[in-house]
Amino acid sequence: MLQQLSAVVYSPWIPLRKGASSRSMELKTYHFPIPRSSFHGIKFQVTQAYDNENATRRQIIIFCTDGRLTRGRKVNKVEASSQNVELPPILSRKKKKPYPIPITKIQQAARADKKLAEMGIEKPLGPPKNGLLVPELIPVAYEVVDAWKDLISGLAQLLHVVPVHACSECSDIHVSLAGHNIQDCRGRASGNRKSFHSWVKGSINDVLLPIESYHMFDPFGRRIKHETRFSYDRIPAVIELCIQAGVELPDYPSRRRTRPIRMLGKKVIDMGGLIEEPELHSSHASGSLTMELDTYRIQDRYSPPAESDVPKIAQQTVKAYEKVKTGVTKLMKKYTVKACGYCSEVHVGPWGHNAKLCGEFKHQWRDGKHGWQDATVDEMFPPNYVWHAEDTKGPPLKNTLKRFYGKAPAVVEVCMHAGAQVPDKYRSMMRLDIVVPENMEARFVA
Repeated sequence: MLQQLSAVVYSPWIPLRKGASSRSMELKTYHFPIPRSSFHGIKFQVTQAYDNENATRRQIIIFCTDGRLTRGRKVNKVEASSQNVELPPILSRKKKKPYPIPITKIQQAARADKKLAEMGIEKPLGPPKNGLLVPELIPVAYEVVDAWKDLISGLAQLLHVVPVHACSECSDIHVSLAGHNIQDCRGRASGNRKSFHSWVKGSINDVLLPIESYHMFDPFGRRIKHETRFSYDRIPAVIELCIQAGVELPDYPSRRRTRPIRMLGKKVIDMGGLIEEPELHSSHASGSLTMELDTYRIQDRYSPPAESDVPKIAQQTVKAYEKVKTGVTKLMKKYTVKACGYCSEVHVGPWGHNAKLCGEFKHQWRDGKHGWQDATVDEMFPPNYVWHAEDTKGPPLKNTLKRFYGKAPAVVEVCMHAGAQVPDKYRSMMRLDIVVPENMEARFVA
């Protein structure tokens, strides 16, 4: 849209030079059409006369913008390049993790619950907060269990083909014939090694970090005490979440309520009926279903695959990995999962257990108890980012070029080297479109 600027006449006060007469400054404007989306150009012609016959003239062009053009309009910030995405920063172990939900909202909800309790009004609860299942999430839980089986079985076969090295002092791994030379080890006595890693042969538990949780027949029942912790089985936290979401496993029974739980503030006034828990430590340790869900010595149960089948297995494993992550994200939006704010402990249920097993920052002040808070998806199903190597048979990664290297989840890195197609959302993270320069060329790169 074009607009016409009007003429302006302005006569400011100007200090006079020696021998100059006091004449006014003449400002002239020119009318010309300009688009609204561009700068507004106004050309001022200034004539200044002196006592002598010579008069000096000079032209000044001033460009300005109308604030009304950008007012109310959303100005986009400069977005990061799609070929280079930085990973989340590594949190310090000398302080508590940040809350996923702002602390102010947590305090507001607690005050609202306390106010209802003082008035004698029951806390409004919907499924699954009241102990009942969410029907639409039951198929999602079964899909996650099936995808978990495909994920661990596919990794067990691929690790016979793809070399993986793990650091014996920290949790870092590297997918290559030899470990990298990047000095980022934070394990024990890393200062004596100048932060170089101590590489050994890796296993599936190094690629897929084992996050386990206590299995409880009734998550809303008695809390696990430190003295009774050995009476409960430890299973993968993903499987425990699926069991509480409706998956029926004979080896791990779970209570299914027909009457909802009633709460007054933090106090449970109705458990939905009393029921006797089944015998713990039943004879399911050697069940075939348990072996399919556990990663313990799973590589021994699978033989190396044929060379022609490796790309297909790798593609199925990547697909299973994405299914597990997507399904866990959907389930955690409804079902409560708690994580320790200091260590990697996770508990699936409305409140955490009382086992005194935390040994992280200032655990003596807490008597070894965990600092429970709401868990995130990355705490429940950690991605375990590793340095990306273009070729497993190439030279080791150099510490001086680490700013040019990308990272990727360990499962995606293993499957990529086995022949799988990398999902588009990981390409910028792995920096596949960036050419790594030579050592002497690195200082010339901006």
